[in-house]
Amino acid sequence: MLKSLRYLFLLFAIFLFVPLSSFANFDFNANCLNAYKNIFELKLGNARAYLSTEKKLRPNNSIIPLLENYIDYFTLLTSDSKAEFDRLKANKSVRLNIISADDKTSPYYLYAQAEINLQWALIHGRYGEYFNAAMEIRKANSLLAENVKNFPSFPLSYKGLGLINAVLGSLPDGALKSTLATFGIKGDTEVGLAMLDKLAGSIAETTYEPFYEEVAFYYSYVLIDVAHSASAYTKTMHYTARMNDSSLLKTYLQGYVSIKYAHTDNAMAIFKHKPVGAIYVNFPYLDYLEGVAHLNKLDLNAVIYFENFLKTTKGVDHIKDTYMHLAWVSLLKGDKLNYKKFAEKAVSNGFLYQEKDKQAQNEALSPMPNVELLKARLLFDGGYLTKALSFLADKTNEDFATDKDKTEFNYRLGRIYDDLGKDNQSLTYYQNAINIGRNLKYYFAANAALQMGKVYEKKKDFIKAKSSYNTAINMKNHEYESSIETQAKAALKRIAN
Repeated sequence: MLKSLRYLFLLFAIFLFVPLSSFANFDFNANCLNAYKNIFELKLGNARAYLSTEKKLRPNNSIIPLLENYIDYFTLLTSDSKAEFDRLKANKSVRLNIISADDKTSPYYLYAQAEINLQWALIHGRYGEYFNAAMEIRKANSLLAENVKNFPSFPLSYKGLGLINAVLGSLPDGALKSTLATFGIKGDTEVGLAMLDKLAGSIAETTYEPFYEEVAFYYSYVLIDVAHSASAYTKTMHYTARMNDSSLLKTYLQGYVSIKYAHTDNAMAIFKHKPVGAIYVNFPYLDYLEGVAHLNKLDLNAVIYFENFLKTTKGVDHIKDTYMHLAWVSLLKGDKLNYKKFAEKAVSNGFLYQEKDKQAQNEALSPMPNVELLKARLLFDGGYLTKALSFLADKTNEDFATDKDKTEFNYRLGRIYDDLGKDNQSLTYYQNAINIGRNLKYYFAANAALQMGKVYEKKKDFIKAKSSYNTAINMKNHEYESSIETQAKAALKRIAN
């Protein structure tokens, strides 16, 4: 597989210098390039204006429906609105009909159809419409594979194929994976990462440079949310550095990866200088992220950002999680009454499409958390390891009344010592968490086993790593079960190679 990839990469190096606008009615001219550039800065109104001009000049240009689909895609990603999704989804078939009637000899002919299918697959999957998503992934994969046969040196096909491979290779067990398996469609995350890495490292030096931001966007997504790569922060910051500072997408990618990988001060600086103005699409999720960053520093002004998010979002995701964060703010203030009120709102508001919201609802229905454990949790998530340790270092199991709290106490210490590079101490606390909590519904024990496997893998003790990953897989009926199991299975595959 890797040998064939190297061969294909050599082939498309030849194709990288073909002018963008040389393919009949698939004309990536100045208007389309400007629209595309504005889309990837999240200036969707500007993009629409460029496409309106292009429609008047060249109404048969089949790049127009492709770019209109990009606008819908980013409208839905940033608004998170189910109502908008229901309104816009009929556009898909109209655009595909236009493109399918155009020049079959262009490398953009199959590519554009595949892109539209792939974008809608990602959106359908977001709303739990897994059968539709599976059909669209199947179609996109088939179209891109055919395009590679017809135009093996056309680089853009590998963007979609890289994304499909990466995502499918990490799919948890469930409806989407089983439906795709029925059609014999499987992925390989490492192959997908290799394809995207190759594109991200080469495309900027070619005539296909305008597609760089899109490659960086999808590569970052795969590194952060699919592969959970240890290098996600470094690579995302590197590959997004050349994006314009006027790009709100750059703000999102850099801020998001900074929060996910515990670089809170960097995230706060990024959000502080985010571009603003009427030319940008409304993106309430950025307020949510900024609230998370502040709370992970135990800055209770986080409430401002969470309230802004709730006021402006028209979406379905992160609502339960936001109310749970507001509950934590109340608890940190010593206000148990408002903690309960916000916890009740976390149950009665929002939806359960996202793991974060499912977890928030579970926590809202659970007993009120121990304040010291909550502080340690938040500070750890923020990357403030020494401060996090200060809340737990003088504690023992006897300081906690329930098995849940005892498990979390050991889990938190394991994570802190792990990130401090103190492997032996981290392994001791991880094992304690597993021993106490393996039969509880909480994620602490299973994730302790997963993290233990990573420590042993780093130490090249693959026998103990394998045992730890299998322990994580064998624990059932707990929070984040699908995510933890998927990561553990991917790790077993990785160390088997």
